Amino acid sequence: MAIIDFFDRGWRINPTGIAYVQDERSFTFDEAGALSCRIANALLAEGFGKGTRGAVWSGNDVNAWVCTLGLWRANMTWIPVNVRNSAQENLYILDAFDCEVIFFQEAFGAQVAAMRRQLPKVKRWICLDGRHEGTEPMETWISGAAATRPDVACEMDDVVMLSPTGGTTGSPKGVMNTHRSLQTFVAHFMNSMSYGADEHPVNLAAAPMTHTAGLLAVPCTARGGTVVVLSRPDPALLLDAVARCKVSELFLPPTVIYKLLDIPGIGEFDFSSLRYFLYGAAPMSVEKLKRAIETFGPVMTGGYGQTECPASISFLTPAEHFVDGRIADDDRLSSVGRPNPLVRVEILDDRNQPLGAGETGEICVRGDLVMKGYYNAPDKTAETIVDGWLHTGDVGHLDSRGYLHITDRKKDMIISGGFNVYPSEVEQVIWAHPAVQDCAVIGVPDDKWGEAVKAVVELSPGQQVGAEELIALCRDRLGAVKSPKSVDFMTALPRSTAGKVLKKDLRAPYWAASQRAI
Repeated sequence: MAIIDFFDRGWRINPTGIAYVQDERSFTFDEAGALSCRIANALLAEGFGKGTRGAVWSGNDVNAWVCTLGLWRANMTWIPVNVRNSAQENLYILDAFDCEVIFFQEAFGAQVAAMRRQLPKVKRWICLDGRHEGTEPMETWISGAAATRPDVACEMDDVVMLSPTGGTTGSPKGVMNTHRSLQTFVAHFMNSMSYGADEHPVNLAAAPMTHTAGLLAVPCTARGGTVVVLSRPDPALLLDAVARCKVSELFLPPTVIYKLLDIPGIGEFDFSSLRYFLYGAAPMSVEKLKRAIETFGPVMTGGYGQTECPASISFLTPAEHFVDGRIADDDRLSSVGRPNPLVRVEILDDRNQPLGAGETGEICVRGDLVMKGYYNAPDKTAETIVDGWLHTGDVGHLDSRGYLHITDRKKDMIISGGFNVYPSEVEQVIWAHPAVQDCAVIGVPDDKWGEAVKAVVELSPGQQVGAEELIALCRDRLGAVKSPKSVDFMTALPRSTAGKVLKKDLRAPYWAASQRAI
């Protein structure tokens, strides 16, 4: 199926039902579908179509998301623009990815004006919600376009999403996802998150729709369900929306979940409508996961994926968080679930040979979920996809029951005195301390050990703990080799726009005089 076919499935199921809600405004499937058709027909009339790249530069906004649907309906390639990026990074992405069409909110008009001359490949600028000098207002641009579905031929390997990687190890690469890879993503979620034949899920898009939250809207609307779009990531708005809109599914990264758990009286809010509370995009503290289960109910749902293999390599269902009616042990909860049945996952050694249960190596994936490659970077593609296997760069193992465990990123492993130390193992122990909001464990230069283990800790509001207490806790649980030799405290850990801790930034000052890459 083409990716737009999933929206159209929901449109046929529930044409007069509510597809999207934002603030006080609701959009029926008929309204959103017709608008996406007008956008697609206007694009096609100007000669844009298959192979053309179009960007949507907006915060969470229903009209902006419908522009994405319009790009897909024209079989164009969507470039998600993250509004949290610097203007310079977005300029680089739009130029390097050969963008030709840009939809933007007027709120970003000043940035648009500053970079228009630097983006000569962009042929059409469209302002979503107003008028901006030198650009076309949306309402004017689509005024003559038909609201009927255009007849556009699609092939499964056509690229429909060109997403930038995080750029934490250099300039962002463009990940080419196709109808095939996104179809596999949607099929997995529709199979894993079951609803009755006549049930319409309600999805809360609280995280940025340019990231996982946008893709998770697709399996919801494919069932004729409703996506509630939060304009800004405000905990009060989020909690109100869950109860008021009877939200049944929600995705948040762990850092945001931790902040929710710290809200006084959080257990008194109404979460009874939730069926699936998804967490992912970064490792989750087992102790905080247990608190989340107790607070939100038996709805926590783990997942693991990458931009190169979107958001569904593996899945830990709500039921798998329990064994015999009790919360499962730490080993189960620290896993990222069992692999998606639509992909093959193996743990490979340095010779690309599969390893047995419990043996640690690189997590590698093959199947229809895997990206087509990196845009205009065949050398990077060849390094990452070898003999059909996507090398994720994550180290881990499969246990005897088929649960996937991520030990760490390959580049984050610490070698101290000849021993391998995986930061995530140390982080789990530190996360368990009640005063700790978040932490990151890194390796720093050491004359004796080569690398020494250092913990960088962000405390919960109003909490205190000393370095020696945390070191002693780790030594008691892990022994001397894996324990931090030192602890630093920060008000806030540096994070990417996707919420991941930037360990490279933490390591940089310590390795500045070293020849080793960080």
